Amino acid sequence: MEQSTITIQVNLDEDKVPSQIEWNAKGTTAQDTQQAKAFLLALWDGNEKTALRIDLWTKEMMIDEMADFFYQTMFTMADTYKRATHHDELSDDMKAFAKTFYNKFREKYLNK
Repeated sequence: MEQSTITIQVNLDEDKVPSQIEWNAKGTTAQDTQQAKAFLLALWDGNEKTALRIDLWTKEMMIDEMADFFYQTMFTMADTYKRATHHDELSDDMKAFAKTFYNKFREKYLNK
């Protein structure tokens, strides 16, 4: 059986706030260490029927970048949900919400 290892390294400042996030994945096209300003990790615990999450971002992550990050994440989650369930209508609803979220952000924070 083939395996791939994903490594995430988080450097913390003196206040334990992430100052740098680096990741790499062996056995993929992204074998070199990459920099990231944020990451969201969700794992499903089938026994407990709960989602386990780690959400981290560095001080350099700007608010507009966070909005872009969430928009893109919600949009791709909708695609993943569609591929896994074939529930086109619910996937479309998720994408519509993502677009509404992003448009509201832009109206409120970028058009001042």
